[in-house]
Amino acid sequence: MRQLQLNHVAIHVADVEASSIFYREVLRLNEIPRPAFTFPGAWFRLGIDQELHLIGGRTIPVASHHRGTHFALRVDNLDAWESHVREIGIASHRQVRPDGALQMYVNDPDGHVIELCQI
Repeated sequence: MRQLQLNHVAIHVADVEASSIFYREVLRLNEIPRPAFTFPGAWFRLGIDQELHLIGGRTIPVASHHRGTHFALRVDNLDAWESHVREIGIASHRQVRPDGALQMYVNDPDGHVIELCQI
């Protein structure tokens, strides 16, 4: 028995539509079909065959921090991403990891931290 790969990340959001706009417009993720669950949500493609699942109905605060709970997306050009988020008015924090990888952090509408990294 072995694990093959990460299939999806699921996050609990308060407003599926507001979060969907963030993930489409800020992170430029493509929305993909979602089964007809009995609760609100949206699915997005991450990379080639991994997914982000938004699950609606969150009513408690998010506990997320760049040194704690977050998820990371590997990107091709962090300078371009930094310009993109700055142009649309999204706050970000950029740093260099001790091994030289470039990292930038943004928060979604609920406060989930997303790392964009260039290795």
